[in-house]
Amino acid sequence: MALQGSGQIKLSEIQTEFGGSAPTGLSEYYAGGDNVPSGTGSIPGSGEIQLAADFYSTSNFTYGTFSGGTVTTSGDYKYHTFTSSGTFTVTTAPTSNDVDYLVVAGGGGPNGRGGGGGGGMQNGTHTVSAQAYTITVGAGGSSGSGSNSSGLGITSTGGGNSGTNGGSGGGGNAGSGAGSGTSGQGSNGGNGGSNQTGGGGGGKGGSGSTGGTNQYGTNGGAGGSGGTWSVNSGNYSGGGGGGSYHGYGGGDPRGPSGGSGAGIGGGGGSNPGTAGGSGSANTGGGGGGTGRWQGGGSGGSGIVIIRVKFQ
Repeated sequence: MALQGSGQIKLSEIQTEFGGSAPTGLSEYYAGGDNVPSGTGSIPGSGEIQLAADFYSTSNFTYGTFSGGTVTTSGDYKYHTFTSSGTFTVTTAPTSNDVDYLVVAGGGGPNGRGGGGGGGMQNGTHTVSAQAYTITVGAGGSSGSGSNSSGLGITSTGGGNSGTNGGSGGGGNAGSGAGSGTSGQGSNGGNGGSNQTGGGGGGKGGSGSTGGTNQYGTNGGAGGSGGTWSVNSGNYSGGGGGGSYHGYGGGDPRGPSGGSGAGIGGGGGSNPGTAGGSGSANTGGGGGGTGRWQGGGSGGSGIVIIRVKFQ
């Protein structure tokens, strides 16, 4: 419970809030010392400490204790990364009650020329309490939509397959319309072109492009770009490139249609006989559409990451 914001503050009240030993010495309460973490209130790290000015409305700070997933450390933060389903346990909630999260669903796998859509991507800050949270990591689709991922009560929708809706929409098959993305999670796919070309699947960062319309040498549409999580600068949920019967698939380096999903979604299948590429694992990338005689790629599996401050 925070100290009062006005009136008299007793040394005994400070000791009750922040701990310490009797007789109480103010030197125990410099920020960053044994009892008061750095950054708490306006308590200085050295020099004069004033009871009212420095301790009004301050409270003891707890970083919290957490477990679950694969834990790595970077600076003052720990990352709990789930590449498969599991449990994130908050044994002691932090004083701020806030953690950073990333929830990415599985990418879509095409069932035709249209590239698969990237899995839905959501990130932000969430308030947690002392409890166990079920974490679900969605699989990538194989000739179908990706599976949902969820954690901390947040659910991201799997990427759409060719022409269907999803976290990001799947690219349309030849001559067909594209799927739509889910608001806040991803973008629309690109429409299919004529002469057996598919549109690119949508990604978190942008829509897929439309398949080409030339009679011969027509290229599939490029997949939409992925989204970047600023917390770790990682790139996720790119769309798969559209496939082509006569030309190159979207994202095929031999064609002019450019990269697919910033390297996350699979490139579309091409002529002669090149299969669509698969989305990268644990990124939610969409799979590339089918080529001339070969099948399409599978969507990449999703991921859930929770970042907590520990010092």
